[in-house]
Amino acid sequence: MRSLTGKRPRSLAGQVFALQVVVVVLLVAASVLALVVQARHASSTEARNRSVAVAQTFAHSPVLLTALKAPDPSRVLQPLTEAGRKAAGVDFIVVMDTNGIRYTHPRPELIGKRVVATIAPALAGHVYTETVNGPLGREAQTIVPVHDHSQVVALVAAGVKIEKVTGAVARQIPIILGAGTIVLGVATVGTALVTRRLRRQTHRLGPAEMNRMYEHHDAVLHAVREGVLIVSKDGRLLLANDEARRLLDLPLDAEGRRISDLSSLDPGMVELLASGRAATDEVHLVGGRLLAVNQRPTDRHGGPRGTVTTLRDSTELRVLSGRAENARERLNLLYDAGLGIGTTLDVVRTADELTEIAVPRLADFATVDLAEPVLHGDEPTSTDTGMHRTAVHGIRDDHPLYKVGQLISFLPSTPQARAFATGRPELVPDLSTTPGWLAQDPERTRMIVGYGIHSLITVPLQARGVILGMANFWRSEKPQPFEEDDLSLAEELVARAAVSIDNARRYTREHAMAVTLQRSLLPRALPEQSALDVAHRYLPAISGVSGDWFDVIPLPGSRVALVVGDVVGHGLHAAATMGRLRTAVHNFSTLDLPPDEILHHLDDLVGRIDQEEAGTTADAGIVGATCLYAIYDPVSRHCAMARAGHPLPALVRPDGSVSFPDLPAGPPLGLGAMPFETAELEVTEGTQFVLYTDGLIEDRTRDIDVGIELLRQALACHPDRSPEESCQAVLDALLPDRPKDDVALLIARARAIPPDHVADWDVPFDPAAVAGMRAAVAEQVDSWGLSELAFATELLLSELITNAIRYGSAPVTVRLLYDRTLTCEVADSSNTSPHLRDAAAMDEGGRGLFLVAQLAERWGARYTPQGKVIWAEMSLPRPDGSAEGAARSDVLDAEI
Repeated sequence: MRSLTGKRPRSLAGQVFALQVVVVVLLVAASVLALVVQARHASSTEARNRSVAVAQTFAHSPVLLTALKAPDPSRVLQPLTEAGRKAAGVDFIVVMDTNGIRYTHPRPELIGKRVVATIAPALAGHVYTETVNGPLGREAQTIVPVHDHSQVVALVAAGVKIEKVTGAVARQIPIILGAGTIVLGVATVGTALVTRRLRRQTHRLGPAEMNRMYEHHDAVLHAVREGVLIVSKDGRLLLANDEARRLLDLPLDAEGRRISDLSSLDPGMVELLASGRAATDEVHLVGGRLLAVNQRPTDRHGGPRGTVTTLRDSTELRVLSGRAENARERLNLLYDAGLGIGTTLDVVRTADELTEIAVPRLADFATVDLAEPVLHGDEPTSTDTGMHRTAVHGIRDDHPLYKVGQLISFLPSTPQARAFATGRPELVPDLSTTPGWLAQDPERTRMIVGYGIHSLITVPLQARGVILGMANFWRSEKPQPFEEDDLSLAEELVARAAVSIDNARRYTREHAMAVTLQRSLLPRALPEQSALDVAHRYLPAISGVSGDWFDVIPLPGSRVALVVGDVVGHGLHAAATMGRLRTAVHNFSTLDLPPDEILHHLDDLVGRIDQEEAGTTADAGIVGATCLYAIYDPVSRHCAMARAGHPLPALVRPDGSVSFPDLPAGPPLGLGAMPFETAELEVTEGTQFVLYTDGLIEDRTRDIDVGIELLRQALACHPDRSPEESCQAVLDALLPDRPKDDVALLIARARAIPPDHVADWDVPFDPAAVAGMRAAVAEQVDSWGLSELAFATELLLSELITNAIRYGSAPVTVRLLYDRTLTCEVADSSNTSPHLRDAAAMDEGGRGLFLVAQLAERWGARYTPQGKVIWAEMSLPRPDGSAEGAARSDVLDAEI
């Protein structure tokens, strides 16, 4: 409580100190007062006694009567009284007559004057003592009669000032005050020590804080919804709050009694409280309540021995905790479903994930039935009544439910058919009493009921308003049937799974379309050629197709172009772009350009595609593409290669060694930053070219250098392995079961055209040399057993050589190649391009190239650093003697 002044109340030690100060002051004051009273009384008594003695002694002196009879008594008596006064230690001795006229006085000017005293008693013969305020101050004086023969003839007065007697008091008061001060000092020191100890014990809390804390503690102790008991070491109940009294039904006089004497307590509680042992959340049944009891000793921190016990009513908490636990399990199930369902864009796998999440946390068995079109990426229609059992999962594998892959047609009376028709889930608490479900397959349904499956929830898998199938949850081990809470949980679970299944379905459709598009754009069969023994593999990624492609393109002169490319991105856009690039590569290859020029044209094309895409609202333009273009010549066994941001090819030598030629690294197609360079390699017959896309060597779990090293190990030390075997070995060594990226792999073993199948001549730069060349060519063709082609070859070469001499520049060379076709090549050093003309009937010229076009299967021109080559191919005769694609029969009849 605050004082009236509003100041904070003093502490207990301060109050004790104030009391001590008051007591000491009172004691000192009482001592001084008693001393003064006693001194005043003693002084008065002593003054009277002394004045009486001096006055009587002087009054009975024989000299006094003689002096009184003298003519001048004052002159005789004055010296005598002064000497007696000083000797007796009194303040005055006055001799007076019977009228009170002084004869003597310490102050001579008062002699002859009347005294200030009561003289009547003395005149009557009595000794009279009184206290008067005389000339010398407050005095105690005694008046004694002087007798002469029984007659009072004079009076003698002797007196002492009282303050002279009481001076000793003033000397004793400092001693008393000093003693009081010492006592106060000792009290102050003691109070300080007590205050310090109290502050340490109360943690520096003042009386207000202590009072407030006590009030709060008392309020909390009796207001909390938790019982509190304090028991002493001898088993007596020291304190019980209101909640403890209510929970234990304690009597009003319980505090102070022994625990063992409280008959209302449960024996288990009595044993626990009396034992003093520690307890943590022990559950005791007391009066129909489940009490959670915690008990701890009170002497851990130096307190008195005993125990403090808390009681908490957990009866309702058990019910609430059960509900909370169910809600927590439900949320955990939905959370796990969000993480575990739809991890892949695969319809079947997503259905499996739904059943795996549901068992055993929701059901003992779970099945998923999907409409047949859903598995192929299509939407089901109202006519699709059959369901395909897609996923089954349960606590045991010996169940009688339909197996995976079985086609099921549900009867209209079944819960599945009703749910599929209405789009609303169905709850069947007891399958054994559901005739509509039992009629679906009587023999199997009896087996299911006999197996112990007794309750069913069937929920439509519905997404975007389309029902994709049904999810079924079966219960067998748990005796209680499904309830409404289980139905709502199953609906939420299936709703999440339905979205994932629909996404997987739509992806399946798009993926199938993309794969179909891409495979239609890739080469379906490799062209026939003699330069290379080729094997290839193409693996689309599990997550979708991309723009990987490869090509084998035959070129004039028995040469072959090998192409591998990779368009950045995935999906239909990348596949379509790949098709455009592949078509462009074929078109550019017909120009018979070197690899670097081919890549330059492709770079321009990709740049234009990017510009077109950037100007539309479609997907963003492709960043670019990579490509490797190689031309192998089986006559010279030379290979020209150029690459645009593509991984290096691998060369497997006939001795089994593997190398990666250091080709100039051009930028990816579409950047247009740097020119491309061609590298020339001379290869040995039997060498294998290994061309691939980055999906083969790159992986998120390993570095690209690791992938290249794995490729080297897969190719090395197997010189006799065929390209087909090498392809399979490489894929087995480097790729997982489900690759994340598309992979294109092309392995080609180099062959060489035998030297006796090649013939070449240097032609003199003279038209007359044409006849000699015709004869030489005819002889060479006959030696190869191609006499049927001799005449056509002579005619074709004579036209080409004549044009070279007439319109070209020296030197002129001729080469014949005997391979799958008979190739005739005429080279000169000019860069002029021949053109096919349509000669009029009367023109004498302009029919040479027309004749060449009619005689040859194909013809064309290619440019070299030394000039140009005009080539023409003629088909070889068939085994039956006819020539495939031979010149038309009217060629020789044509007008020359």
